Amino acid sequence: MSPAGPSGHRVWLVRHGETEWARDGRHTGRTDIPLTETGRRQARDLAPRLAGHDFVLVLTSPRSRASETARLAGFDKVAVDDELQEWDYGELEGLTTQEIRARIPGWSIWTGPWPGGETARGVGARADRVIARCVAAAADGDVLLFSHGHFLRVMAARWIELPPRSGGRFALDTATVSVLAWERDTRVIETWNED
Repeated sequence: MSPAGPSGHRVWLVRHGETEWARDGRHTGRTDIPLTETGRRQARDLAPRLAGHDFVLVLTSPRSRASETARLAGFDKVAVDDELQEWDYGELEGLTTQEIRARIPGWSIWTGPWPGGETARGVGARADRVIARCVAAAADGDVLLFSHGHFLRVMAARWIELPPRSGGRFALDTATVSVLAWERDTRVIETWNED
């Protein structure tokens, strides 16, 4: 691993395990969809990867798919942070990209539009607030976050000072671990989409 950063610490990201909607490619923002049995197994499989690592701060999205992933991965005492919620898809909630494009030709989550939902800029602003909290906490040790695919992809883009839509360049599977770090005083992505 590369040297961490000015603080010597890292920010670990975990995407929740599989849900029925994630498996089927449905945009799952604020709807609270539970983990499938595969998702619960994936979450338990994360435990050895994270075990024995000392985190000064562990945060989860309020959605059960993220908080259950945290619990099954061995983290019973986590703080809920509303900023870690998935993108609010508004009227597009529960639809697949193909279904959305039948209504809005050429649509992409990264370029919109987002009728009744959150803009890429809005998600980026939330990611920036999470990053600020993580950087402050990382002065004392590593931070661990349990969250969602699109939000974590935006967060990775913002970590390396790219616009939110650049999150579209980072594929992120369910129940994977990614690590944000520093190389000297530059923020870098050290590990991405590792199962």
